[in-house]
Amino acid sequence: MTASASRGLSQCSLRQLGWSAFFQAQLSPQQSADLIPARVVAVQRTGLTLVFEGGFVDIPLSGRWFQQPPEQRPTIGDWVLLNRQRNGIERLLERRSLLKRVASGKARDVQLLAANVDTMFLVSSCNEEFNPARIERYLALALEAGVKPVVVLTKGDQVADPDAFADAVRALKADLDIEVVDARDARTLSGVKCWCGEGQTVALLGSSGVGKSTLVNTLSGAQVQLTQDVREDDAKGRHTTTHRSLHLLPLGGLVVDNPGMRELSLPEGDDGVQALFADIEEIGDQCRFRNCQHLREPGCAVQAAIAAGELDHRRLDSYRKLQQR
Repeated sequence: MTASASRGLSQCSLRQLGWSAFFQAQLSPQQSADLIPARVVAVQRTGLTLVFEGGFVDIPLSGRWFQQPPEQRPTIGDWVLLNRQRNGIERLLERRSLLKRVASGKARDVQLLAANVDTMFLVSSCNEEFNPARIERYLALALEAGVKPVVVLTKGDQVADPDAFADAVRALKADLDIEVVDARDARTLSGVKCWCGEGQTVALLGSSGVGKSTLVNTLSGAQVQLTQDVREDDAKGRHTTTHRSLHLLPLGGLVVDNPGMRELSLPEGDDGVQALFADIEEIGDQCRFRNCQHLREPGCAVQAAIAAGELDHRRLDSYRKLQQR
């Protein structure tokens, strides 16, 4: 994050930065008097950029933080308490939400994506990149974190029938909010802007090349992120966002842009999967056996629903894969 961007955020009130009664209630009277609430707006390898009411500071993380598990270290969107000298973090406040994934590699370490997010814009595009199974993984991640998911389908202007893509998403979860947009055209973003009001924090997640950075630029009314064209042969994009950053939007909201992720491995936890596949869970309650795997067991209500055309077999396959992650 540039110094000018940090300076712009530092001119905001705590409320405009996302501070609420939830965080204030965690402070004792003494802490309210002695310490400075600050929000993490950028994360470097060994340090953070923090914004507080009236200023910002780049601060290194002391060794004690790296002795903690990843979930107990500050990440972008977190609220912390600074000492009065503004050179040390005294405390990491409890989060309202935490988006996280399992990083690629053998170690399978947990990687934090953003904290205290109100809404997740799951960005996909109306072309060959569109992948229902990938969208389901992002939806499960949001639901597990207790974050409101909104599916934003970009490049709707480039296809003859964008509604077909929206219908395919709607089949994944009936009550989803879906916006079909041209990320370059602010006139198509009125629905998206409804989630970007003052003090609201939005995180953008999706693969490279789907238009996340373009969306941030158009919402901001300025080029705050670099963009690149997708490859013509497979509609896949190149990484343009290389680090997580938090930007202030004209409507007063805050947006976290994340680097594109081709693969998304979910951490342990079943709440998100159960919420996403509530229809299968409900049908499964009617199976003859409580431990039914929905394969070839007699009296399987899920297989009966597939045979009757009431349930898509692809959806059951996704459900199984996410359960076995």
